[in-house]
Amino acid sequence: MVQSELIGYVRKSRNGNALNLSISAEAFENAQRYLSQDGKEYVGLIVNLAKVQEILDDSREVTSVCQIKDEAL
Repeated sequence: MVQSELIGYVRKSRNGNALNLSISAEAFENAQRYLSQDGKEYVGLIVNLAKVQEILDDSREVTSVCQIKDEAL
């Protein structure tokens, strides 16, 4: 079963020149990981590009950072 899990949030920085990611330490610790071909461990996260564009256009303040979890793994 595949499901989405909330990991954190994205918003504009106070000066507006960057995106600020706020990631839950507990959620990140529990997130699924995968190994790349060179043996490094990664956590794959997803942010909706259209919602990030709305943040950049000042029509939205915040959006979520999620992980798609495959329960079969």
